[in-house]
Amino acid sequence: MTTPPILREFPDRFESDRLLIRAPRPGDGAAVHAAIAESTAELRLWMDWAHGEQQLEDVEAIVREAHANFLARRDLRLHLYLREGGAFVGSSGLHRINWEVPRFEIGYWVRTSLTGRGYATEAARRIGDFAFDVLGAERVEIWCDARNVPSAAVAERAGFRLEARMVRHRRAVDGELSDSLCFVRLRGE
Repeated sequence: MTTPPILREFPDRFESDRLLIRAPRPGDGAAVHAAIAESTAELRLWMDWAHGEQQLEDVEAIVREAHANFLARRDLRLHLYLREGGAFVGSSGLHRINWEVPRFEIGYWVRTSLTGRGYATEAARRIGDFAFDVLGAERVEIWCDARNVPSAAVAERAGFRLEARMVRHRRAVDGELSDSLCFVRLRGE
């Protein structure tokens, strides 16, 4: 019998060379809110949730829901912080979980002032390793809009290979039909 996800024990924090990667905690809302406010123009290009006003109280509530989801093992959002200085870098995590496989999807965003420094690539690589080494993943995916060239580049630099291009697969945030790219790492690759 498969262990129910809520009973699975694993760390809620780990590190990469430059990042502390950890589960969201109550009180993280202020740092996340500031990063979203700084990065709204870029986030709105690709993220549905970045449209509309982001109030501090709303972001804190979302962080607390993410904390609860992490504990229940429904969704494993992870916050990224610099190991030196502790600045909030962005958000990532393991989403759309199928514990039966197990299969996970990595998502990520980095605050505008810290983009272009390899943090998203470092996080995606390390979170992928965590999924395989600790969670027993057989498959880890990264999906992005085919027009999101920087996100696709992150996936490739993090060691994921393009598995599929799904034509007219999604309605993008701008309302247009767009293609989706699926990048994948499989256990043992």
